[in-house]
Amino acid sequence: MNHINKKLLVAAVAFTSFFTGCKKEYLDINSDPNRVTDDNITAELIFTQAAVTAGIRQVGGQAGGEGGTTDVQFANDWVGYMSGTGDFALNGIETSYNIDFSFGDLPWQRDYALLFDLSQVKNKALVPGGDTVLAGAAMILSAKSFQELVDTYGDIPYSQAFKNNEFKHPAYDKAQDIYNSLLLSLDTAISYMKHTAPSSFTAADILNHGDQDKWIRFANTLKLRLLIRQSEVAGFNPSTEIAKIESNGGILDAGESVSVNPGYLDAQYKQSPFYGNYGYSPTGNIIAPGVAANNYILNILLSTNDPRVERFFDPPTAGGNFTGCTYGLSAGNPTGAQSSYFGPGIAGSATQDQWICPSFESMFFKAEAIARGWMEGDAKAAFESAITESFVWLGVPDAQAAAADYIANKMI
Repeated sequence: MNHINKKLLVAAVAFTSFFTGCKKEYLDINSDPNRVTDDNITAELIFTQAAVTAGIRQVGGQAGGEGGTTDVQFANDWVGYMSGTGDFALNGIETSYNIDFSFGDLPWQRDYALLFDLSQVKNKALVPGGDTVLAGAAMILSAKSFQELVDTYGDIPYSQAFKNNEFKHPAYDKAQDIYNSLLLSLDTAISYMKHTAPSSFTAADILNHGDQDKWIRFANTLKLRLLIRQSEVAGFNPSTEIAKIESNGGILDAGESVSVNPGYLDAQYKQSPFYGNYGYSPTGNIIAPGVAANNYILNILLSTNDPRVERFFDPPTAGGNFTGCTYGLSAGNPTGAQSSYFGPGIAGSATQDQWICPSFESMFFKAEAIARGWMEGDAKAAFESAITESFVWLGVPDAQAAAADYIANKMI
């Protein structure tokens, strides 16, 4: 009897040990290896996706809309760069400036979706043993997006944003407070960028390809942009921040554009964002026939014989004249001629890099800072260098000579 009980006991122990040892591997039905979880989505994966989205947000929407205007089209229209051709019905709310509560809601949601992803990158990257350099990159991109939200909407959720378990209805921070906080955040991001990056950072960084010094100059450029936006505030003194910028390597210079390209292709939804919204479809059709050159910017370019006009826009026909549209005019283009579409300088290829911060933008910031007495240097020379860089960036033939001629003879 005892012999039988011992056999049963051994069998029971073996049976229990088998299932105890194997249940995690074979019997755990609560973990699906094929499902995305918080554990298997790394900071690097989120950052790469967020960088692509940051490029998309420069344009407004995902490439491949096949004629649909993007959600920040109104900004280009209002500034005077683009205009409706009259081929489609006017947006009455936009053209009348009679803004309702739904206007601007879509870009708001998309911008906060991007910022949420970047906050996730920062949180995951700052865990013990994480990548502080990647966290710094996420903070720099976040600062750019938050500033653009403030410049568009004013007061926005900031300090309580993305803390969903704690704040179901995050408070709106004052625009000035957000600007002040962004300067501090960029200081922290710069300090993170000075750490040694793991090898995984270069692969994840589809903007600056692991160039940490360039990231720091990008952060400094954003700081200078924040300062210039406040230049007309009474009593504003940027000297402390300017000193930080200059002691940390300065700002982006000629040939140092920050752009993103994950491997754009000439296929629907895979084209570079600007080209995919304002260029040509994979089958060669104009993607946005209802949008063309605005007479405001076209008249400025033509009246000064600016050679960049041929890079911004295409003439309607070979050897033809440039033709623009008057924004808000129901007829669009009353002459009936085909309006000038977007040119090879900005819509040159389905695989082109999508700009995040063009080099010439940074150089114009520097020229203004010198003109205001914030930085040392020759304001006129800095301004002309920025103009020349815009010629180079747009691909104007013989750009240096063309820019020199324009500056000497044709500039307003």
